[in-house]
Amino acid sequence: MTNNHKQHLETFENPQLDIDYTIRMTIPEFTCLCPLTGQPDFAELSIEYVPDKLCVELKALKLYVTSFRDKGAFHEAITNEILSDIASLLKPRFIRITADFNVRGGIYTQVIAEHRHPDWHSQPPVVLPNSL
Repeated sequence: MTNNHKQHLETFENPQLDIDYTIRMTIPEFTCLCPLTGQPDFAELSIEYVPDKLCVELKALKLYVTSFRDKGAFHEAITNEILSDIASLLKPRFIRITADFNVRGGIYTQVIAEHRHPDWHSQPPVVLPNSL
């Protein structure tokens, strides 16, 4: 690991080891710095994961995310760093990080990074009949 952000993350045991379920979290006020200008970058982070043995504790996740406030990094690098930190700690069955960065220079940037445990396969989606 190339930084000390991971020390802020804490976990707890998955209460439902025998089933696949998805945990979704939205962090609407993520900030970091542009590595070229030092200006703040604002994003909404979405974290979705199917836990294996561990889940991330929310207050610790909040502290971890706010630790990026003074870090300069490109959107792609910071999204993949967060994915790597959380995936290496939790070792989830599946995790996806989506970072929707606010406009800069007339361009919106969305970075999506995923990790899947090699032995895990998602269930096919359930299609329900139309109502009425």
